[in-house]
Amino acid sequence: MSVNFTHLHVHTQYSLLDGAAKISDLVAYAKELGMKNLAITDHGVMYGVVDFYQEAIKQGIKPVIGCEVYLTNGSRFEKNNRDGMYHLILLAENDEGYHNLMKLVSLGHLEGFYYKPRIDKDILRQYSKGIICMSACIAGEIPVQILRGNLEGAESSLKEYLDIFGKDNFFLEIQDHDLEEEHTVNAELKRLAKKYDLGLVATNDSHYVKREDADAQDVLLCIQTTSTVDDPKRMKFPNDQFYLKSEAEMREKFGDCPEALENTAKIAERCNVELSFGHLLLPEFPIPNGLSAEEYLRKLCLEGMPERYPEPTQQVLDRLEYELGIINKMGYDCYFLIVWDFISYSRRNDIPVGPGRGSAAGSIVAYLLGITNIDPLKYDLLFERFLNPERVSMPDIDIDFCFERRQEVIDYVVRKYGKDRVVQIVTFGTLAARGVIRDVGRVMDLPYAFVDSIAKMVPTELNMTLDRALTMNQELKKLYQEDAQVQELIDMSRRLEGLPRHTSMHAAGVVIGSRSIDEFVPLSRAADGTITTQFTMTTIEELGL
Repeated sequence: MSVNFTHLHVHTQYSLLDGAAKISDLVAYAKELGMKNLAITDHGVMYGVVDFYQEAIKQGIKPVIGCEVYLTNGSRFEKNNRDGMYHLILLAENDEGYHNLMKLVSLGHLEGFYYKPRIDKDILRQYSKGIICMSACIAGEIPVQILRGNLEGAESSLKEYLDIFGKDNFFLEIQDHDLEEEHTVNAELKRLAKKYDLGLVATNDSHYVKREDADAQDVLLCIQTTSTVDDPKRMKFPNDQFYLKSEAEMREKFGDCPEALENTAKIAERCNVELSFGHLLLPEFPIPNGLSAEEYLRKLCLEGMPERYPEPTQQVLDRLEYELGIINKMGYDCYFLIVWDFISYSRRNDIPVGPGRGSAAGSIVAYLLGITNIDPLKYDLLFERFLNPERVSMPDIDIDFCFERRQEVIDYVVRKYGKDRVVQIVTFGTLAARGVIRDVGRVMDLPYAFVDSIAKMVPTELNMTLDRALTMNQELKKLYQEDAQVQELIDMSRRLEGLPRHTSMHAAGVVIGSRSIDEFVPLSRAADGTITTQFTMTTIEELGL
């Protein structure tokens, strides 16, 4: 009987420099294998869940949202215990589970970070609702105890998880990548499953899409650990079994345990998280004297009239009515008030602000509020380019602040809306065309001067790719065709090109929410301690923030 097996332990490109699976390739391959569902469980982060969700829906596959968290055996606040850290798979069963997962992942970064983002059992207990838990790979707590020969410890840990999640929401995870330790662990897990009447789940710890991608993932790990492929002591995977296996391959591995395969499909069926896009999640602007946002916006525009148009014509008044009508109909009254407020703060405090650029210059409301300093009527600028009821996207007001005093504006916004509601936005540095050649060249232990000369042949244009470079630079193309070493270097670089390399903080991106931001997006901490979102600016905008 063929049951639709589901992969529930899957790392994508967002397990940074560890997962070599690009989300689009991963989902496409799962579809090619005839799979109906697929999970995402990156290490300690949720960077990729929205991209993954959208890609899966687009390709007709049901997304299962999860995370492989790091769990400390002590308190998450203790920063001295590196050994007592285990893996644990958490899958969101419903929307409550999704919000709890975001909370856990955020706390792992904000409170528990020590080498890795760690959670502890206190918060696991607190935010366990709506979450299905699996005991993870041989780095999970129960498998570690088994491998240490501490079977009593394994059993007492198991009871603790049962107490936290309940019998229906906790599963023992068996894996087989041809490793001796796994066979030892699996035998004991099967015994425990029988003793406690628990479900077994068969997974493959997928870090790349196909078996032949193992060498690319190996190079990626070397980039992470700054080692070379020739280094015998470096961290590496034991073999090439960590890919997205077909159902037939999984049946071959776990033929003696069909229920562990069937349970994957049952779990996937239970996991139904629905993300919504395009609904506005704007913060409430504090409005004086019991006025509505609509009334207050109109009042401010009329107060700005004498300075901008001392003798307003009918054209001015008609345009104002027209714009206010559309702004209100689309729900953006508060949006304009928020922007007006921090720009007036800047002007009151002599923080230089640009005159406005981009499509916002087409708005008479923005002009009357002092958000822009360009008269849209004088220059025949169209409001519809800025805000159009036919095109549902958030208005984009480009504002330039003096970089030396920009932080003062951010601090003002934080004071006004609350520290938990205003957060900086993450951005990802990727393995881009020139950089990936340098990274791969170092890993392959090629001479620096040689690698540097190849990298410099890549044109320095925006969004340059290696494929484009090969068509644009004939000298590079010739070398690629004639020199085996150059070909190997560029081919490997092409396979890794575009993968995220590290996170940093967006230079000027800040998100303001109506409630604590971690209710909408997971959070992490930048190198300098600043709290940032785990989703990028475009994703945050799609979610309506």
